[in-house]
Order: sequence, then structure tokens, then C-alpha cells
Amino acid sequence: MIDELSEAIRVDVEPNYRVEESSPAEQRYVFSYTITVHNHSPQAVQLLARYWKITQGSGKVQEVRGKGVVGKQPLIGPGQTFRYTSRAVLDGPVGVMEGTYTCVESAAQRPFEVAIAPFRLAGPNQVH
Repeated sequence: MIDELSEAIRVDVEPNYRVEESSPAEQRYVFSYTITVHNHSPQAVQLLARYWKITQGSGKVQEVRGKGVVGKQPLIGPGQTFRYTSRAVLDGPVGVMEGTYTCVESAAQRPFEVAIAPFRLAGPNQVH
């Protein structure tokens, strides 16, 4: 069943290969990703936790769970956005990230999850 509140939260992702921080000779490929969370609901929501599934080109899967994002548990008001940038380090030039945010509707303290669609991390000269 689709939760209408989770449908009102949109997550946009802008991945970026960090050439200056990467070292292909050492199998270290660094990507930043900027996330913008849009609250299109009439309720304030708080982002409490995150879950990421990172699948590397080699097939290796890493799962990351934690409170909030970048050390914060932001409260996002109706019509507002929250933006942050974080990083992922892969052992190859290609990978995919996807996940969920656990949020709570602030007035009723009702928890819900927001899906983050898979997005590709790709270094230079990789097929898109």
C-alpha cells in the first residue's frame, strides 16, 4: 500500500565523480551526491534515519544505516526543501545507490518511509 504522505515527499539526486579525490591506481573512486528533499505535503516532516544500498560494479553490496543525514535530523516544513551533500567511495568506476529515508509526520508523530530511486555513480569515460 502506498502511503500518500510518502508520495508527497520527492527526493532529487545529483551525483558527481570527484576526480581530485579518486585514485584509480589504488581502486579508489570517490563520488559526491547532492540530495534535495522536497516536502509537497501540507504537514511538516522530520527525517529521522537513512538506509543506503550501494552496489558496486564488481557486484559487492554495502548497506549503510544511520540516524539522520550529515549529522542532522532536519524538520522540513510544508513546501520547503532540505539539501545536503555526502560521499561514497567505490572500488571501481561504476556503481548504483538506492535507499530509503525514515521520516515522521511531526504533528501526529506518524512514521513513514520515503523510497530513494536507484541512481548511477559513474566515473569518466563510462557508458551511461
